[in-house]
Amino acid sequence: MRRMSVGWLASVSALAGLMVIGQPVLARQGEEPARISSLSGAYLAARVAEVDNDLDGAITYYKRALAFDTENRDIQQSLMLALIAQGRFDESLPYAEKLKTVPEVERFSRLALAIDAIRKKDYKASQTLLKLAVESDLDRLIASVMTAWSMAGDGETDEALSYLKKLQGPDWYSLFTTYHRALIADVAGNSQRADKIYQSVLDDAASGGAAPETWLRAAEAYAGSLAHRGEKKKALAVLDKADEFASGRISLIALRDKIEKDEPVAQLVTTPADGSSEILVDLATALNRGGGEPFVRLYLQYALALKPDSDVSLLQLAAVAEQQENAQEAIDLYRRIPAGSPLKRAADLQLGLNLADLKKSDEAIDHLKKLLDEAPDDMRAYLALGGVYASIQDYRAAADIYDKAVERLKTPEKSDWNIFYQRGIAYERLKEWPKAEPNFREALKLMPDQPQVLNYLGYSWVDMDLNLEEGLAMIRKAVDLRPSDGYIVDSLGWAYYKLGRFDEAVTELERAVSLKPDDPVLNDHLGDAYWRAGRKLEATFQWNHARDMKPEPDVLASVLKKLSQGLPPLEGKAAAQAPAKPAEPEVKPEPTPQSDKKGEQPDIVPLEKISATPAAYRVQPGQSLWSIANDVLGNGHRYQEILNLNPQLRGDPGRIVPGQELVLPALGN
Repeated sequence: MRRMSVGWLASVSALAGLMVIGQPVLARQGEEPARISSLSGAYLAARVAEVDNDLDGAITYYKRALAFDTENRDIQQSLMLALIAQGRFDESLPYAEKLKTVPEVERFSRLALAIDAIRKKDYKASQTLLKLAVESDLDRLIASVMTAWSMAGDGETDEALSYLKKLQGPDWYSLFTTYHRALIADVAGNSQRADKIYQSVLDDAASGGAAPETWLRAAEAYAGSLAHRGEKKKALAVLDKADEFASGRISLIALRDKIEKDEPVAQLVTTPADGSSEILVDLATALNRGGGEPFVRLYLQYALALKPDSDVSLLQLAAVAEQQENAQEAIDLYRRIPAGSPLKRAADLQLGLNLADLKKSDEAIDHLKKLLDEAPDDMRAYLALGGVYASIQDYRAAADIYDKAVERLKTPEKSDWNIFYQRGIAYERLKEWPKAEPNFREALKLMPDQPQVLNYLGYSWVDMDLNLEEGLAMIRKAVDLRPSDGYIVDSLGWAYYKLGRFDEAVTELERAVSLKPDDPVLNDHLGDAYWRAGRKLEATFQWNHARDMKPEPDVLASVLKKLSQGLPPLEGKAAAQAPAKPAEPEVKPEPTPQSDKKGEQPDIVPLEKISATPAAYRVQPGQSLWSIANDVLGNGHRYQEILNLNPQLRGDPGRIVPGQELVLPALGN
C-alpha cells in the first residue's frame, strides 16, 4: 500500500463538518468484502481504501458496512461522497435523498438532488432544493448562481439577473456573479445587455488576478459569443485583451484560429445545465489554485453530471488524479476528452507522460513520437518526449530531442524558454557544461525572471566554484520570486553551505524544511548544516528524521553513514571559512528540527493556548508563511501556528497565494 498522509475524503469530511471515526488503520491486502463479518471491520476497510485513494474499494466496503447498519447516517454520508467523487453520480442520488434534511451534509446532498432536477429541467424543484439551512460563503455562491440559472430556465431572465446583482457576499463574489449574469443574458438572446456585462468583467482585471481562469473563461465566452454573431473584429479584440492578461491559453489560441478562418464558432454556454456546470468548474479551478483540493474533485464531478462531455472538467479531473499519483485514472480521463476539443492534444501529451509514470516508457515514447510526427512544430511534444527520456535517465536521447526542437525554431519567442532550459539540464546531466551553460543563458534571455532557470544556473555555478557572486545573486532572486518554494529556498541554503557560510545555511535550510517538511533530502541538508555549525545533536536528529522518511537508496546510504560516523573534518578552503570554535551542542533529551540559530527551542505557543480572537491577515506578493510569521509575529518558527489556524492550507505552507486571507494568532501572544 502506498504511504499516504491522509485520505482526501477524510479531508472533505473534516471541512464539511462530517463525522470521521478514528484514524486510518491498515488492513490485510486483498481482503474481500464477503469475508468481513462486522460493521467495524467493513468500515475500517473502507477507510483504508479511502486513504489509499481507492474509491471503488471504499465504496464496496461502505456498502458492506451499511448492510450491517442500514440507517447509519455517517456511513451513508461517506458512501454518498465517495460515489460522487468517483463519478458514479446516479448511484449517489438515493443516499442524497435520505440525507437531504441533515444540515451537516445538505451542502452536498441537496446540491446533488438540485443537479438532478436541473438535468430533468424541473427548475422549480431545483430552486427549492438549493435553499440551504447551513451555508458558507462558497455554498451560498454556488446555490445562488444555480438558482439564477434555474430561474432563467423557467423564462425568468430579468428576475435571474436582478437576483444575482443583489446577491450580498465577500468582494470575490463579484467576478463570478457578473460573469454568470453575462452568460444568462447571452443565452436568453439579449446580446446588447450581455455585451455590456461581459465588458465590465474584462475591465475588472484586478478581480481576474484572484481567479485568472474564470476571468479568461469570461473572455473566451464573450469572444465566442461575438464570433457566433458574426462580429469578427470585436471578437479578435477581446482575444487580444485576453492575451495581454495571459498569453498561450490553448482554448483561446484555438478560438482565434477558428475566428480568423471564418469557421463556425459555438457558444461556450447554451443551457441552464451548461451554466450550472460552469459555476462548479469556475469554483473548482479557483479552489485548486488556493488550496481547497478536497472539494475540487467533488465539484468537477458535479459539473460532469450536468455536462458529461465537458473537456475542461475532464482535463482538471485528470490533473487531480495526477496530484494523487493515480496515473491510470488520469489516462482514462484524458481519453474521454472529445476528439474535436482544442484541449485534446494537450490531453494526449499528458497521457504520454502518465504512461511513463506507470513505468511504460516504451509505450509512452511510441505514443509521443506519433504526436510529434503529426505536428513537428509543436514544442510541447518535444518537451513531453524529452521529459520521458529524462525520467529514464537517457539524457543523450533527451538532448537529441531538444536539439531537434531548437532546429525547428526559426525565431525563438518568450514562450520557448523551457526548450533551452530542459536542453541545458540534459547537457548538464551529461557533464557537458560548455553545451549546458549557453542554453541556460538563452532561456534567461527569453525569460529573464524565470525562477527555475535562475536557481539552476546560479546553483550550478556555486557548486562548480564559478561566478560565485553572480550565482548567489541569481539564487537569491529566485527565492524572492518564489519565496514559498521549498526546493529553491533549499538551493540558497545549500549554496551557503557549499561556500562554508554555515550559520546562513542553517537559517535558509530551516526555512526550506518548514516549506517542505516531508522531503528527506531537505532534512538531510539541514542535518549537514547543523553539524558544520557545531550543533551535532540536532544534526543527528535531522538525519534520523531523513532516514525515517524512506529516501532514495543513495540518499539513505549517505544518511546512514553520517549517523554512524558524522561528517569528515573540513579541509582546505572550507576549513578556513568555518568557525574557529564551533559551539558545543546543548544537551537536550528531545531536540527538534525547528530550533533557532542558538540551539534554543523556538517560542511556539500551543494551539490550545492561542487567543480566541485571532487576527486576519492578507498575503502580499512575494511573502511566504515563514516571512509572515517572522514579520508579523516576530518569529519565523511560528509558521506552524498559522498552519494550525488555517485548515485550508492542509498542512502545506507552500499553498499560500497573494491576496489570500489567513487567520493569525492574536498579535499579543
